[in-house]
Formats: sequence, C-alpha cells, structure tokens
Amino acid sequence: MDWPTPRSAYVHVPFCRHRCGYCNFSVVADRDDLMQRYLAAIDHELEQIAQRLQRVPIIDTLFVGGGTPTHLPNALLETFLLSLRRRFELSEGFEWTMEANPEDITAEKLAMLSEFGVNRVSLGVQSFQDRKLAVLERSHSGQSAEAIVQQVADTIPNVSIDLIFAAPGESLSSWARDLRTATALPIRHVSTYSLTYEKGTSFWTRRRRGDLSAVDESVEITMYDLSRRVLAEAGLTHYEISNFAKPGFRCRHNLAYWRGDGWFAAGPGAAAFIDGVRATNHRSTTTYLKRIENGDSAIAESETISAAEAAREGAAFGVRMIDGIDLQQLHSRTGIAIETLCAQQLNELQSQGLIDRDGHQIKLTPRGIHFADTVASELLG
Repeated sequence: MDWPTPRSAYVHVPFCRHRCGYCNFSVVADRDDLMQRYLAAIDHELEQIAQRLQRVPIIDTLFVGGGTPTHLPNALLETFLLSLRRRFELSEGFEWTMEANPEDITAEKLAMLSEFGVNRVSLGVQSFQDRKLAVLERSHSGQSAEAIVQQVADTIPNVSIDLIFAAPGESLSSWARDLRTATALPIRHVSTYSLTYEKGTSFWTRRRRGDLSAVDESVEITMYDLSRRVLAEAGLTHYEISNFAKPGFRCRHNLAYWRGDGWFAAGPGAAAFIDGVRATNHRSTTTYLKRIENGDSAIAESETISAAEAAREGAAFGVRMIDGIDLQQLHSRTGIAIETLCAQQLNELQSQGLIDRDGHQIKLTPRGIHFADTVASELLG
C-alpha cells in the first residue's frame, strides 16, 4: 500500500519535577542538569528527519508532550521553541499542542508559547480536590489549578485538561465535584482516564503491598458513565472513548494517530510511524542522549507493518471513536477488506451486542463502549 507522508509530529520532553506514582512514561525527575544536552540532541534528531526527507517537514499538527515541556526554564524553553520552528514548517491552520502542569505556568511562559505559535495547551490537572491530588502525588492545589486554567485560557483559548477518576478512596460524589468544577471553567477539551496500576510504577508496588486499594469496578463504570452525562450536558461531545470536546475542538493530532495517518517523532521513548514502519526511541533519557551524541541511532526497536496489520489497527482504533468507522474507507486506504478478514469477529461482536453495523459502518453500542478494549483486541486478532 502507498503510505502517505506524515503531516503530524510528536516531540517528547522527559523532564519533570517529580515522577508521580502512577506514571509509566519516559520521564526523568531531578535531572535538570541534562536539559542542555537534551536540547542539542533533540535539535540534531529533528535535523535528521529533514535530511531523510530532503526538506523541512510540513506538518498540520505538532504535539509536544512529556514529561513536562513547560518545566524547561524560560531561556531553555525559548531555545527549544526556536528549534521546533526551525525544524518544522507549520501549515496554514495548524494545531500546536504543548502539555503543561499547572505549577509551571507563568505569564511570561504563556506569552512566549503564544508568541511562537502554540495554540493549544493540554494541562495535567488530574483533579481539583486537594485530598485526591495528594493521593495522586500532584504538587498543585485544586484552587490554583482552577486559577491556572483561567489564566491559560485568557492567553491561549484552546485549553484541554486531563482528569483522573477511580483514584484510591475516591467516591462517586467526589468525582462529580471534579466534573462540575471542570465544566464551569473555560475549557474546550477534556480527557478522562481511569487510574491504572502499571507494572514498574510505585502505585503498582503499593497496591501489591496492600497500601493502595483500587476502586470497585462497578463504581468505576458508574464514574465513567457520569463523565459522559455531565460533560455532554456542558456541551462537550464524547468523540473517543476517553475524550470529549466542544464543537470544532477535537484533538486533530490524536485523530491522526487513530486514523493511522503516520507521524514523525523525536525524543526519548517517542514512537514514529513512517512509510509503514513503527520505530520507537530508547526510553532511557541518558541512553538516548549518549546514542545521539555518539552519532548512533536513538531507535531501540522497529517493526514493519503489513497492509493487513494496518487495516486491523485502523479498525481497532477507529471503532474507539464514538461515531465509529467506515470499513469501506479503510479498505480503500489499505487494500484490505476487514469485513472479510474479520468476518467471524465482527459477527461475534455484533451478536454479543458490543457493536452496531450499518452498511460498511461499525460503531460501539452503549454496552460496547464499556468493553472498547475487548472489541479492539478482537479486531487486532
């Protein structure tokens, strides 16, 4: 199949004040001494992308995540933003997202982000309640988070926030308060995630020891349904399993992921998808830096995706979209007929009441939304 040239890019900034107990990302805390080396390495890696393409990449969406990109001090943040502007050509009507934590936001940083062209900020709020924030090991207060959301929106109106539910000891009424607080603020997008205990995190270890207890699964489902209802009433449409947006403010960068459009990526642990090859950089920041500095590739692993795998992934990610996916369009793009390849799985999922089929369109049923991971894994085969 013909793979389109990517029109999106992801850049990973690994630095954080503190690694939260639930975090399983490629993150380094208390290693600000590595920042200068990182800036040189990331600029070199971005330069290599342009050399392979034989031109500066033209992109529609740029997402800078972490870690905490805004943890960079002002002078270094400016150097970083200059590097991004030099190494990418942003198309007309681009979306440029920067992840940020409330405690790193200052008027000066906001002005700088806006000046360089950042037009979407994703704030790692997680909660507006101090007790829950303490459990989650977040260093901002609920009150300061509310003020920061307002401050960011005054400079960069397209604000998205992340919220976590099913934290240890959390009640349904507590989660309802978080949702009500969020919907009263000037936000255009919300991502809600159930707390997961991933191997390798301190929360996973503490849960095994009995220090932390997970919320009952039935309560977790009720919390999820409450999110859908409260956010919908506030005009935030549920468009993907974990994501809600005001009209016109769906995350275009994530939509490119879910469609399998391909994307460039740079930084520790960052995964690119170019010409049917998925390549992931080394997760260790120090190993990443050494490899770049020694003139070696930062890639730790790569795999070539076949047309059939691309079609399966397209169906699995596409069905997580609340509007569903048109399998005929997927067929046109990949040359693979999922309706034939996954005929048995589609029939079983339909008979179990997890998907609806309308012509070539499949979408999750209201029940299927609770079993989205099951549906996706069936389609992946």
